[in-house]
Amino acid sequence: MRYAWAGLTLREHFFDSIGVASDSYILAFGQRMAINKSTKRNTPYIWIGSAVLLLLVFYAVRLATRTSVPVRAAEAEIGNLRNTTATNGKVEPQVNYEAHAPFPGIVKALYVHEGDKVPRGKLLLVMDDTDAQSRLATALANLRGAQASYDATSKGGTQEERLTLSSDMTTAEMNRDQAQRDLAALTKLQATGAASANEVASAKQRLQSAENSIASLNQRKSSRYDSAELAHAKATLDDAKVAYQAALTTIDQANVRAPFAGTVYSLPASPTEYVQQGDKLLQLADLTKMQVRAYFDEPEIGKLKVGLPITIAWDAQPGKIWHGHISRVPATIIGYGTRNVGEVLVAIDDADGSLLPNTNVTVTVTISNQQGILNIPREALHMEQGKPYVYRIEDDVLRRVPVTTGSINLTQVQILSGLKQGDIVSLNSTNGQPISDGMAVTVVK
Repeated sequence: MRYAWAGLTLREHFFDSIGVASDSYILAFGQRMAINKSTKRNTPYIWIGSAVLLLLVFYAVRLATRTSVPVRAAEAEIGNLRNTTATNGKVEPQVNYEAHAPFPGIVKALYVHEGDKVPRGKLLLVMDDTDAQSRLATALANLRGAQASYDATSKGGTQEERLTLSSDMTTAEMNRDQAQRDLAALTKLQATGAASANEVASAKQRLQSAENSIASLNQRKSSRYDSAELAHAKATLDDAKVAYQAALTTIDQANVRAPFAGTVYSLPASPTEYVQQGDKLLQLADLTKMQVRAYFDEPEIGKLKVGLPITIAWDAQPGKIWHGHISRVPATIIGYGTRNVGEVLVAIDDADGSLLPNTNVTVTVTISNQQGILNIPREALHMEQGKPYVYRIEDDVLRRVPVTTGSINLTQVQILSGLKQGDIVSLNSTNGQPISDGMAVTVVK
């Protein structure tokens, strides 16, 4: 019985344990189901809260770990602003002399070297003028013949012809006088019946013939040649005079002399060299009176006017500057390579002979020079949709500030409003990072 009771007790205890375990499991399962239902209802709020928390953490970390951007900066200051524009140009003499070969021939003698300074009238070069002398003799003979022909035409013939005409006139006058005397005598004789009417009529006829001869000779003497023949003779004489003068000029040009005091800066000819007519022999100029022919692009021409100051630089003499002013502005636009330019003449005020003709130079014109204006470096200026602004540095932070600008050159810009003297503006970052409004910066000196 004791064992049976014991067995029954163990069995009951086992089943009681199973029941308790079943109840606990059911209770736990129910609790988990309740928790899962609650969690499903709150999931959207949990995600939103988590995202907000992450953003707050990220912002806090960024604030804690943020580093400032190194930038270059400049101060808005009162100063001068020069507006200039530069271009290329070529130096040329204001007064230039070029000697050209007056005829084909040989350079007989050369009395100067390139770079020589010569006085006015100095003999520089001589051409062999043998052929020119021959042409001069021919021209002189032609001139004398034309002069004689014109004289003969205008005076009614040559001297021999005039002498013959004068002799004929004397004979005719004698015949007339004799005819008059014969007529007078026969007329008296007719009155007494000693001469017939036929004899008187014949005497009158001889007198009329003599008078007609005199009239004809007078006409020959006064108008032997008509106006057309006289004009032709005059034209022939004029042409002969021109040809003779040209031959004289050619002879004179064979001896090349300096027309003014200056420097021989080009000497392409050499002694004993054969040259063609028109070949350049030498060039002479006064190197203290020089100018520059400058080529300004079309958009710049409207800013130019006579008298504006100019500086001139030549690469062959670095560091040296010449000064001048605009003496003539363009009258038209021309093509210059791929550019449309206007030619501007620049008078050099301090030419000293060292700036040589035909050299290429850089010309810079000062269009305006404003003094006592507020300005900043041009690289500090930004544009957005045509509106200018700058980044002013306030407590190591960039602040975008709209500004109003005035004159601008390559390096500076005038500020009319938006900044005051002493304001610090950012130029750019030193590490290449773009700058923006609100950015923390460190100014690099």
